[in-house]
Amino acid sequence: MLDLTIQHGWLSQQKQCPSPHFDPRPVAGDISLLVIHYISLPPEEFGGDFIDRFFQGTLDPTRHPYFEEIKDLRVSAHCLINRQGKITQYVNFEDMAWHAGLSNFEGREKCNEFSIGIELEGSNNQPFTDAQYHTLARLTHCLMANYPQITPNRIVGHSDISPGRKIDPGQYFDWQRYRGMLSNLR
Repeated sequence: MLDLTIQHGWLSQQKQCPSPHFDPRPVAGDISLLVIHYISLPPEEFGGDFIDRFFQGTLDPTRHPYFEEIKDLRVSAHCLINRQGKITQYVNFEDMAWHAGLSNFEGREKCNEFSIGIELEGSNNQPFTDAQYHTLARLTHCLMANYPQITPNRIVGHSDISPGRKIDPGQYFDWQRYRGMLSNLR
């Protein structure tokens, strides 16, 4: 069983790969939304360290034609869950990762300011793995325990806060399965 503990905004005993792409939250402790995303680099390919490098701003644009297109982007997420269910943390939960972009939740804009962003290694063309659902449910449970303003109705996909601009976590993300797993942990 995956045992997760947060100490000073960092998951203990999980891979940490600090990103320079973050800011302090405008209001300390204002953490009340969880946003689920997906990412694969290059698109539709899994594994390797390209996501780590992308979030750290060190992705070599000569390694793949797509990387040339995204070389000037400065983005991050708080965590990534890879296809094997392993977590990498890039940004302290107490800080603001650059994951949501232009966004709105219940009339409040700039969701980065009050949200935590979790990336799943995946795409809109393939189902996510059992390991990813298991880890996501455990991580969500841990986050809700540490940041009680995040409640089940304040867990959304990127597409929910940026409709028409984003589609993640996409057609293969099984919200019912995820919410069922999460409710079994409470």
